[in-house]
Amino acid sequence: MGTPDLEALADRGYYKGEDILACERAAITPYVPKTLNSSAKADGRFGKQDFVYHPEDDTYRCPAGERLTRRCSTIEHGMLLHLYWTTCCQTCALKDQCTPGKERRVRRWEHEDVLDAMQERLDRAPEMPRLRRQTVEHPFGTIKAWMGATHFLTRTLERVRTEMSLHVLAYNLKRVLAILGPGPLLAAIQS
Repeated sequence: MGTPDLEALADRGYYKGEDILACERAAITPYVPKTLNSSAKADGRFGKQDFVYHPEDDTYRCPAGERLTRRCSTIEHGMLLHLYWTTCCQTCALKDQCTPGKERRVRRWEHEDVLDAMQERLDRAPEMPRLRRQTVEHPFGTIKAWMGATHFLTRTLERVRTEMSLHVLAYNLKRVLAILGPGPLLAAIQS
């Protein structure tokens, strides 16, 4: 694309570990806020972010200071996940704030270090989500206005994707025409 550094900005609806890993492997720096879908947090208990990972000994520290060690691994949805827990949960004073089960288990994806690094980048650059909103929301609003702000004319995901792609193409062509004018655009297309 002619640029040495590519960055990808997306909102939390696009947070998917496999896609973030693919960006990293393609030398694209992703910025995608983590989805907040923890049932523990919703129930008023500690979330995974309250457990601190220590890569030097491959353990987690819980909010009570106990060490959760890797006990086993499993494959879910094609991803290798490691499970960590401690046997101290039964006697812990914070158990009610942590888990309703026998012990709290924390899952860690084999490539979660990539997700952790991206979260650190986002923490250092809080303006990135604002930049995405400023860049994306206006064109999207314009496209919705062109559509009559109601609904797509087609049905099924494949057809709706095609319809949306045509709307985006039309928007981009109108923007290029407004910025460059018809002469330079035709010259660029012909070369």
